[in-house]
Amino acid sequence: MATHEVTNQVPPLSGHDVADDPALLGWVDDAELHSLGRLAGSEEWQERGRLANTYPPVLRTHDRYGNRIDEVEFHPAWHELMNVAVSHGLHAYVDGGHLERAARFYVWSQVEAGHGCPISMTYAAVPALRVEPELAEVYEPLLTMRDYDFGLKAPLTKRGLIAGMSMTEKQGGSDVRANTTVARPVDDGYVLTGHKWFTSAPMSDVFLTLAQAPGGLTCFLVPRVLPDGTRNRFFLQRLKDKLGNKSNASAEIEYDEAFAHRVGEEGRGVRTIIEMVNMTRLDCVLGSAAGMRAGLRQAAHHAAHRKAFGKYLIDQPAMRNVLADLAVESEAATTTAMWLAQHRPRLGLAVTKYWVCKRGPVHAAEALECLGGNGYIEDSGMPRLFRESPLMSIWEGSGNVAALDVLRAMHKEPQTVQEFYETVSGVDPRIDKAINELALSDVDESQARRIVERMALILQGALLVKHGHPAVADAFLGSRLGGDWGVAFGTLPKTTDFASIIDRAVPKL
Repeated sequence: MATHEVTNQVPPLSGHDVADDPALLGWVDDAELHSLGRLAGSEEWQERGRLANTYPPVLRTHDRYGNRIDEVEFHPAWHELMNVAVSHGLHAYVDGGHLERAARFYVWSQVEAGHGCPISMTYAAVPALRVEPELAEVYEPLLTMRDYDFGLKAPLTKRGLIAGMSMTEKQGGSDVRANTTVARPVDDGYVLTGHKWFTSAPMSDVFLTLAQAPGGLTCFLVPRVLPDGTRNRFFLQRLKDKLGNKSNASAEIEYDEAFAHRVGEEGRGVRTIIEMVNMTRLDCVLGSAAGMRAGLRQAAHHAAHRKAFGKYLIDQPAMRNVLADLAVESEAATTTAMWLAQHRPRLGLAVTKYWVCKRGPVHAAEALECLGGNGYIEDSGMPRLFRESPLMSIWEGSGNVAALDVLRAMHKEPQTVQEFYETVSGVDPRIDKAINELALSDVDESQARRIVERMALILQGALLVKHGHPAVADAFLGSRLGGDWGVAFGTLPKTTDFASIIDRAVPKL
């Protein structure tokens, strides 16, 4: 005889359209996006996302006979996720299509974030390659092809290519000018020798990397396989055992006279690579915004179906404040991410990369807590979301690097400050007041985070007024800029229109 029956448990969150997101649909609302959204919300693809993380990639340095092969084995779910991403053009750089691509990336990365790394790098590689037109002519068509053709083969024999990135070294990290990898000119290119501490997606087909050429730090394109089908001298030493992002392989590698093509002039490596960095920073913002939306959706769904003390959680005043606060943060991140994808402003991107990515982990933690102990269990999916959340703030420059980049942009490109003011001024009296209190001249580096945080809040508030729901915009301005807010989530003022905000957050099944 059964000792108990299961009651008051929340049904699985599946069978919905992930693209049914009010903050997103104000920017993009087309059939392909909703088709992808329904896939993302299906039980079948959620299970593939789980499998790709439960069975992470494995490094095979040698075959059974002792031959060096440097292969990484992935669970089939990884390849299935990659195939959907590539076939929907999430990896493709197409002039004028950044916003549509951003919306699809935002939706699909909510299924599984790890495979977004090589997808993002492939998207970002093209503007860097365009510095070298002859290379771009050969590789750009393959990098934008909607065919996922996995396997180590000569690049120009494949139906489509995936690009990786190999920048940092153990002694330098973000200080890439401290790199010691050496590039020696040969007849038809260069050969590279050195160690790379973090190589993202090491089974990609080509990699952008930095090395010290005779003329200084230079950008290079390194193929994994040479035109004759032999392996390039590019050796995988180990895969990183990471906090999250488990489905995606990250490796330490050795170049031992690996062949490479120069991209851009010698000595201008950082300047050449900056376009790739800017694009991947955009995807960091998109990834953080997507993670917030995924966490909010789970929290709101749980609260709508779980009872405590005689009422559904979603009807409890304290929980309503938490959910609304999480929703306001999420919608601000999504609105700003879409605006960045459409306009790609230099200063706005740097400011937002710092702040939105910083907000990801605290948002994930609060969303997890909405599920109580159930959220702390792996089966809920919330621990994976939480472990993934710090990555976006670390990738492409952690907090201090991002904040100082804002100061550098303001100093070197003063017109970006004027563009920022034009975007945010005259939108709302509360924003104008915050602008008047913002001192951007002669900012001390010790105050970089403080200034950038304020700039980000001003930008988000202005964009919500222009493009968001009035209740969300009002709650954001009253709390984040008006000072009527605590330290933790769930401290919005009691005048907040909780009903309107929460209704936008609950997934429609």
